[in-house]
Amino acid sequence: MSEEIVSELMRAHVYRLASSGQRVDGRVLDEPRKLSIERSFVKTAEGSARAKLGNTDILVGIKMSVGEPYPDTPNTGVLSTSVELIPMASPTFEAGPPRPDSIELARVVDRGIRESKMVNMEKLCITPKEKVWIMFIDIHVLDYDGNLFDACSYGAVAALASVVVPAKNVNLGENFPLPVEHWPVSVTTAKIKDILVVDPSLDEERMADARITVTTDENGDIRAMQKGLSGSFSYDEVKRIIETAQRVGRAIRPILRSS
Repeated sequence: MSEEIVSELMRAHVYRLASSGQRVDGRVLDEPRKLSIERSFVKTAEGSARAKLGNTDILVGIKMSVGEPYPDTPNTGVLSTSVELIPMASPTFEAGPPRPDSIELARVVDRGIRESKMVNMEKLCITPKEKVWIMFIDIHVLDYDGNLFDACSYGAVAALASVVVPAKNVNLGENFPLPVEHWPVSVTTAKIKDILVVDPSLDEERMADARITVTTDENGDIRAMQKGLSGSFSYDEVKRIIETAQRVGRAIRPILRSS
């Protein structure tokens, strides 16, 4: 039987289940997979975390260094985010320069952290216009089973919360914890025909017509949104998606804060 026929049969099966409020892995439509976080996973990094969302497995390391600020933000630290799609994580990942999907992933994660003002970047200024702390967030996908947007974001947020700034190493006083002030949570919803599913698995993701990621803070305020794929959402669907993201975010945030 050809892959195309198998794919259509699987799509029909997934949609049939979803139409009755069920999913292949037993979840209901608005239920995310189990999230587990292990902080300080890499001892040589200033901060790190391993995040597992279902079978999607992410490792995040954070390094801090001293450098010059950007000319338009002379009194704030610098944030740089990158995502590496390791070939062993999926047969579809290849070695080489960053792919468009890894660049998009990095931008979505970066935007959620930056726009939520998770870290007080002004406190990372050492000398205005001359010297600031630079944070490098390096995200590595170890196993891909759907929804990298949320898994990468959870790993990055948990890793940032574990950072100890190595001021003593560069003769800038005592080490201090990163000034974390807010807690962004990313929640991704996929649309399969006319059905919305939260935290899509790999099979659901492959069959999705549209995807949207909503990042909210602890007050429920929207800090970032990213729409993907060629399908569309109605106004009412977007409203439901935002309400779901706020509710799911309230349940996930304590896991990120206490891990």
